[in-house]
Amino acid sequence: MTDEQRYDHELAAAASSIEVPEHLKYSDDHVWLDDSVDPVVIGITEHAAEELGDLVFIDFPEPGTRVEAGDEIVSLESSKAVSPVISPVAGEVKYVNREAYDDPSVVDSDPYGEGWLLKIALDDDEPDMMDAEEYAALLRK
Repeated sequence: MTDEQRYDHELAAAASSIEVPEHLKYSDDHVWLDDSVDPVVIGITEHAAEELGDLVFIDFPEPGTRVEAGDEIVSLESSKAVSPVISPVAGEVKYVNREAYDDPSVVDSDPYGEGWLLKIALDDDEPDMMDAEEYAALLRK
């Protein structure tokens, strides 16, 4: 096995161990969205949390801020880098996760639960995002 094949195999093995909840929708930027509630809930995936490392600071927008799909909506500062969270949807920020602001490690430990980032009232009822199966396939690439 070449080094490149070994690296590809290690990436595929790591991707297969990452949780991808079925009820969520996903973006290419590793952002999840729960549209079963109103306003929708947005966070980063377990994959993104692992890639970032330990979060030390989160810069949130103010509630009432209007966002468009493709806008940088949150800035995550980790031990490795500063990384933007790109909004997969357009709408108005209704709530930010104050617990995550006070303790960013909650995003690392529970990205799909207590580590949510924003709640947004959507402009469009049908966001164009991947389902869990499509996102899991993206991670395996």
